[in-house]
Amino acid sequence: MTRKAAILQSAYIPWRGYLDMIASVDEFILYDDVQFSPGDWRNRNVIRTSGGPKWLTIPVPKKNRIHSLICDVVASDPCWGADHWNRLSESYRKAPYFAEVADLLEPLYMSGQTSLSLINRSFLSAINRYLGIETKMTWCWDHNSSPGKTTRLVDLCRSVDCDVYITGPAAKHYLDESEFEKAGIRIEWFGYENLVEYPQLHGGFLNAVSSVDLLFNCGPDSRNFLPALNKSK
Repeated sequence: MTRKAAILQSAYIPWRGYLDMIASVDEFILYDDVQFSPGDWRNRNVIRTSGGPKWLTIPVPKKNRIHSLICDVVASDPCWGADHWNRLSESYRKAPYFAEVADLLEPLYMSGQTSLSLINRSFLSAINRYLGIETKMTWCWDHNSSPGKTTRLVDLCRSVDCDVYITGPAAKHYLDESEFEKAGIRIEWFGYENLVEYPQLHGGFLNAVSSVDLLFNCGPDSRNFLPALNKSK
């Protein structure tokens, strides 16, 4: 039986394409013992507001941050959660499923968590449960692997007995596909062309926004806008 895995750095309240990839595999490995990249999706995402798209950014220390591993990064302001929740409430209070999704998200924002990796995983886990995504999620350090950009990915796939590795098209620039072939692991390139529009507040449709936008607007029907949840792995 085919077993699929994906390996990605954690992301803060990621866009629905990220969730769709999680839903398409049997095991999703969070690859957080690699270098943190300022200005990436690890600690920020975009929401819709009446004033246009706005960034929600978890503040992190500027000193040495480009030399830090994602798993070692902590929020520099312990009150970041209250600020983000206030901004989300202001933007989505009139959304059809605000109250329902608030019950899911507000406790996470008020938890006081400052570890970036744990923040990201807690939101991912909660959103997955809400959407009925049953994919197993683990940390990369839960598994044995050897150094090397492609070698390590192959080892992680082997460690979870996967024979299909799912990854985005950007990986074509650095993956050595021959290493996967030697290991008997097939690569499948994941695309986002099947993502369709859903109802949104604040103007015309925008695709590249946080998945919380989908949840507030569509609630349990959000599943209908994730292609992987509507077909078998």
